[in-house]
Amino acid sequence: MTDMTAAKPAVRVETPFQRFRAEFFESRIATAALIVFSSIVVLALLAPWITPQNPYDLGQVDVLDGRLPPGSEAFAGYTMWLGSDGSGRDLYSAILYGLRISLSVGVASGIIALAIGMMIGLIAAYMGGRIEAVIMRLVDLQLSFPASLVALMLVAILGKGVDKIILALVVAQWAYYARTVRGTALVERRKEYVEAAQCLGLSQTQVVFRHILPNCLAPLIVVGTVQTAHAISLEATLSFLGVGLPQTQPSLGVLIANGFEYLLSGRYWISVFPGLALLTTVMSINLVGDHLRDVLNPRLKK
Repeated sequence: MTDMTAAKPAVRVETPFQRFRAEFFESRIATAALIVFSSIVVLALLAPWITPQNPYDLGQVDVLDGRLPPGSEAFAGYTMWLGSDGSGRDLYSAILYGLRISLSVGVASGIIALAIGMMIGLIAAYMGGRIEAVIMRLVDLQLSFPASLVALMLVAILGKGVDKIILALVVAQWAYYARTVRGTALVERRKEYVEAAQCLGLSQTQVVFRHILPNCLAPLIVVGTVQTAHAISLEATLSFLGVGLPQTQPSLGVLIANGFEYLLSGRYWISVFPGLALLTTVMSINLVGDHLRDVLNPRLKK
């Protein structure tokens, strides 16, 4: 006789992370963008070990190597596969070191602006009343000006330097996070589980950080991804205009600006290769952020 009491096959239960990972990697474009961005980060981190030259060290830069076309041999004996700029810096080395600056500025300014905007948005949503009105009027005033204009004015006042640019980008971006968190927190504040937590005697801090904040993280991740790409492009714009980083620091914006005057003379590589590196970085981050929005909010899927 057939054993009717045979054990049924176990049903595999997916964790939220496994489900998120499966949904994210369904998109080939997002997967490719993530691979490209991860490769850029790895190359930037390994720049001191995989580049033939340190573009920060003036002792390794030779003016005789200036404006060499791609594939030329440098005075020191190594091959400049992407050519050199007007100062004799190897473009391959300068681009990887420039990516380190761009990624550092984008991530640092994004984290600081997210922390400030998150706290302000939570305070506005939870406290309400006059406090919310004052905060949101400040947010509206901030967002009425383009972020590039705000950052440009602050950098012109503060001066050049990485720390100055990060501060300017934080001031220019915090309002985006504050508005996002405030809108999401207002929806969560009116739900039953928040009222139940308040009835149980939890403090305001516990209600905000244990119950409201975790449900605001999904839109924050998407906004943070987009704003990081925006910060990278904004830093390059400021450096291109000559108010960002000094000429001694080879950021992508500085490299593009250095080669702009040589475009009409046929030395395209000085601006084109740094521009392609900037475009690839920003585009890959935006593609990842765009797909994250669809995964974290299924209602936005087509």
